[in-house]
Amino acid sequence: MPTADHSPLLTTPLSASASQNYGGDAAGLICGYLLGPDTPPHEVDSAQAAQWLARLQAGAARPGQFLWLHFNLSHAQAVRWMERHAHLPEAFFDALKDRSVSTRIERDDDTLIAVLNDAHFDFAFEPSDIATLWTSVAPHLMVTGRTRPLRSVDVLRTAVRTGNAPCSSVALLAELMRTQASGLVDIVRGVTQRIDDVEDALLAGRLDHKRARLGVLRRLLVRLQRLLAPEPAALFRLLQHPPVWMGADDAQELRDSTEEFSVVLRDMQGLQERIKLLQEEIAASVQEANSRSLFVLTVVTVLALPINILAGLFGMNVGGVPLADNGHGFWIIVAVVAAFTAVAGWLALRGTRDT
Repeated sequence: MPTADHSPLLTTPLSASASQNYGGDAAGLICGYLLGPDTPPHEVDSAQAAQWLARLQAGAARPGQFLWLHFNLSHAQAVRWMERHAHLPEAFFDALKDRSVSTRIERDDDTLIAVLNDAHFDFAFEPSDIATLWTSVAPHLMVTGRTRPLRSVDVLRTAVRTGNAPCSSVALLAELMRTQASGLVDIVRGVTQRIDDVEDALLAGRLDHKRARLGVLRRLLVRLQRLLAPEPAALFRLLQHPPVWMGADDAQELRDSTEEFSVVLRDMQGLQERIKLLQEEIAASVQEANSRSLFVLTVVTVLALPINILAGLFGMNVGGVPLADNGHGFWIIVAVVAAFTAVAGWLALRGTRDT
């Protein structure tokens, strides 16, 4: 490839070359950057990226330079452009069609195929606010694609635009994973704050549907852990047999990124156990309140039983009703009812004290 002074890709200012439409340009390219250890990041559009990839296929690329292309896979032309110009392995396109979106990093010859999961850009602590990022990493090209705006990629894009770009495609992948882990730490902190609020409300005796809120948070953590848990093991298997072009420093960066994920996963497991205990405590409180209400209803029913029985007996239109001709019959019946009611109340309360 020509030197920086003669290359049209390197003379375009970073802030003016590529489309700023977050949905992507005509090829579905959201952003593209030409990166290298000796040059600052340069933003490219899909046409410039196609030119650079053609030179790469012709063997005219400068040593150490690589291209990062980030696509909106909801765009109809994105996959077609990648098939026509990027020369990605079939395993990457198979991963796009695969229904399994568990996080994994696999090796396909000299290319790394990664399926990562991340929070939506407008994450609202809902289990559905998790989407997938498909990634292909080769020595001179890193391609990422998503269907929904994701937080970690946007943070990485901002870092690259400000000049904080890694020097290799594997280092860029490791930085993406570290950014993702940092985003998960923020999610765990947000979930922890919400659990603290629910716990404070529980201790104050204000339930107010807190069990439903805990259920949403628990489903979110379960979904995150289910999608992210395979990542460390898959990455360690990859590092046992890395591609020949992956340097020792790049392999170490990937190892370091997995440690951050392991810590986050352990924190998620602890939060799930805490939510489970709070749900059991809330369920016990609800059951205790229901038991008290049932006891009050039972006591009222028992106390009303004597008067209902006597009222039914004396209300029958038959002859021989006792005390019908007695001038004090009403008060005698009241006394009998009061006595039976007192005895029934005493028996009910004694049973409660015994328990």
